[in-house]
Amino acid sequence: MNYWLVKQEPSSYSFEDLMRDGKTDWTGVRNYQARNFLREMKVGDDVFFYHSGSVKAVVGKATVVREAYPDPTADDDAWICVDIEGVGPVKNAVSLDVIKATPELANMMLVKQGRLSVTKVTPEEFKAIEKLAG
Repeated sequence: MNYWLVKQEPSSYSFEDLMRDGKTDWTGVRNYQARNFLREMKVGDDVFFYHSGSVKAVVGKATVVREAYPDPTADDDAWICVDIEGVGPVKNAVSLDVIKATPELANMMLVKQGRLSVTKVTPEEFKAIEKLAG
């Protein structure tokens, strides 16, 4: 199993939207590295949902329910998407400031490459965030 973090502005598509919809196609990724991460996602992988923008916090959990397929919002077949399903909100949102202040999360891709909309999360980082989230 792999672990991931996806980012989205809550004004564009929030975690609450995902929970209301049940699942969604994670479209619109137009960064090559993030696209390559989408290619690596497998059904059953755990995903943290991170609100970017003014919130900047891990707010929920999801799971991959469909592996990479052509992104219907793209004009180029090079771009792909996956489907994720909401699992539930975290008890306590984990802010970027808390993540940056936690030594075992200092090398997290979210911290090192903050502009990516899809990043890998190591098993140790995933456990640390779960602990912080309650």
